[in-house]
Amino acid sequence: MPMLHAALCRFFAAVAMLSGETFHLSPAAAINMPARTVDGNSPAFRDENGILHVYTSTGAEPTRMSDPSVLELSLDANPPSVEPPDHYPIWIESVWRDEDGTVYGWYHHEPGSQAICGNRKLTTPRIGALVSTDGGVTFIDLGLVLTSGDQPNCSAQNDFFAGGHGDFSVVLDNDREYFYFFFTNYGGSASHQGVAIARMAFADRASPTGAVHKYFLGEWSEPGVGGLVTPVFPAARAWDRSDADSFWGAAVHWNTALERYVAVMNHACCKTNWPQEGIYIAFNPDLAHSEKFTQPAKIVNARDIGFAPGYYPQVFGLGEGETDSLVGKEARLFIKGFSKWKLIFGEHSEEEPGPPIEPVEECMSADCLVTQPGSGAGLWPQ
Repeated sequence: MPMLHAALCRFFAAVAMLSGETFHLSPAAAINMPARTVDGNSPAFRDENGILHVYTSTGAEPTRMSDPSVLELSLDANPPSVEPPDHYPIWIESVWRDEDGTVYGWYHHEPGSQAICGNRKLTTPRIGALVSTDGGVTFIDLGLVLTSGDQPNCSAQNDFFAGGHGDFSVVLDNDREYFYFFFTNYGGSASHQGVAIARMAFADRASPTGAVHKYFLGEWSEPGVGGLVTPVFPAARAWDRSDADSFWGAAVHWNTALERYVAVMNHACCKTNWPQEGIYIAFNPDLAHSEKFTQPAKIVNARDIGFAPGYYPQVFGLGEGETDSLVGKEARLFIKGFSKWKLIFGEHSEEEPGPPIEPVEECMSADCLVTQPGSGAGLWPQ
């Protein structure tokens, strides 16, 4: 363990130099969220008493967990509900609490595969909006806000999706002007696949239908329902292939210690069933400018997660008032509701980013192939 810890410290110091940010990942006491299963991003908000409420979903009934600390969550007696139930199976993947106590949420929905591709059992996820006036116990479905305009590809070989938009997070910018959606586009032209961005004006949060616009060719010009995208983290190999190579499931927060937005992501590579290659991190000072994202850098190898599939990375702040979308200096990295890692974020470095670096140890197996996915194809500086 001391040798591994030293190697990790050397690697993360190098990553910090590469990205122009400083952070350290170190071992911590293992904890599990008390939900039976975590199958997506687990969003959170704090109520007027400072209690942290964390949601997680499996497609059936969502689950809610609560406590002042993310380290001591317990299951709520009654699960949250969504009415009408038109978009079940449902995964609540982002939430935000307004000053008046209204809770807004956003969900991932997967239509029945029989209606999409018949016996192929492939579906096309889409993203919708929710609102709650009772503290996030019951939600009203406000309808779909992000869908793909591409036809399903029922010949896709990834075993799950024939296209669609899903596996996302939502973060409000510091100026409270826009909510930004970071979602995965699984279909259409190969050059349009990967992690994409859309945004909605803060003023439209209660009436989101038609208010979300996708980022495309440098502009926020495409409609949320049916429009085109330019991915900020493009797929190196398309999702319809059996050896898809792409980032997905970005969880984004504002980091007060860095004064930067931080994204952590999965990386699927390079066989069917989306084997996890590793967890990656990227930074951006201004979400209105997608080109300012740093090139993603690996922070955890798949083999070091300790279980499979090691999906759904996200960062929870440990400070007062912090959540999964607002994080300070000290935080926990969770993967699929499990954490054995502590993150310490430092001050912003003024050093210019250096050239890409290799991890301390390379993994040469197909399940954790060390790559720089999307190199040369993304919007970040090369």
